[in-house]
Amino acid sequence: MSLVNDFGAAVLRQLDPELAHGLALSALKAGLGGRSDPHDAVLATRVAGLDLPNPVGLAAGFDKNGEALNGLARAGFGFVECGSVTPLAQPGNPKPRLFRLSEDRAVINRMGFNNAGLDAFAHRLERRPREAVIGANLGANKDTEDKAADYVAGLVRLRGLADYFTVNVSSPNTPGLRNLQGRAALDDLLGRLAEARGPEPLFLKIAPDLTEAEVAMIVDACVAHDLDGLIVSNTTLDRPDSLRSAHAGESGGLSGAPLKDKALTALRWAHGASQGRLALIGVGGIASGADAYARIRAGAAAVQIYSALIYEGPGLVMRIRRDLADRLQADGFRSVQDAVGAR
Repeated sequence: MSLVNDFGAAVLRQLDPELAHGLALSALKAGLGGRSDPHDAVLATRVAGLDLPNPVGLAAGFDKNGEALNGLARAGFGFVECGSVTPLAQPGNPKPRLFRLSEDRAVINRMGFNNAGLDAFAHRLERRPREAVIGANLGANKDTEDKAADYVAGLVRLRGLADYFTVNVSSPNTPGLRNLQGRAALDDLLGRLAEARGPEPLFLKIAPDLTEAEVAMIVDACVAHDLDGLIVSNTTLDRPDSLRSAHAGESGGLSGAPLKDKALTALRWAHGASQGRLALIGVGGIASGADAYARIRAGAAAVQIYSALIYEGPGLVMRIRRDLADRLQADGFRSVQDAVGAR
């Protein structure tokens, strides 16, 4: 039996969260993840020029250093996003910094972009599996004076090594990072990235804690600077009254089930503002085929999952794929693309 299966996931949930994460990553690096079922033809889709075998991706944060890409490529995802990576290696925030909110099917993290830096990341991407669609999530070092320069450095160093890039300006765990979502700072950042980018699609990952007007402004800025899409959304700083876990008061970004409605609302705003001008990827609280289908019908061309895997196990990927294919066919859609924004 594979160490990285639903039973193994249940065992890992009994351990310290960061230790469990490290063990799961090690198992995938060792080739213990197994292989998924063949892809259903109805799920094949195209997003910002990327041909995906299915629209269910792995969100950034699980494989920060691109260490387990071969194992993840066999796990059934349509695409895998690794990172966030910063130009210089950094340890991140002090431990403990990762908390399960089991009663709420949620996670709080304040990792702080802990990673081994661009050079180590690039070296691993040079040996990546070429049959998989791999994205690189770019961050900025905590102590850098020019955060935009860090994103440009990441884009230039990794050009040609990843299939697409995501600019992460929405993590709540790096001081000042979310300020880059303001129009003046965003125009400066996106203008510099536009000059440095290659042919790979470029996405911006935004926070769920924005107003509808702020989302519309970000959409306009992305269109003005020829970005390809938005990833909606990152973790939230909100703490809903519904939270029951003893860890609910921990600082950091909240993900998982309590983020679902907030992320879906932000996606609908982005879809309304973009009017098809940007490809949208929905993430946040997706834990079933029904959740994934709701994001697609709300305007997402693809979705990403992460926190739900902690509670549902890696078999969740195949369950979402099967259910999504059934829902598309039951509603008469011949492809994922036909269902995008069809609510």
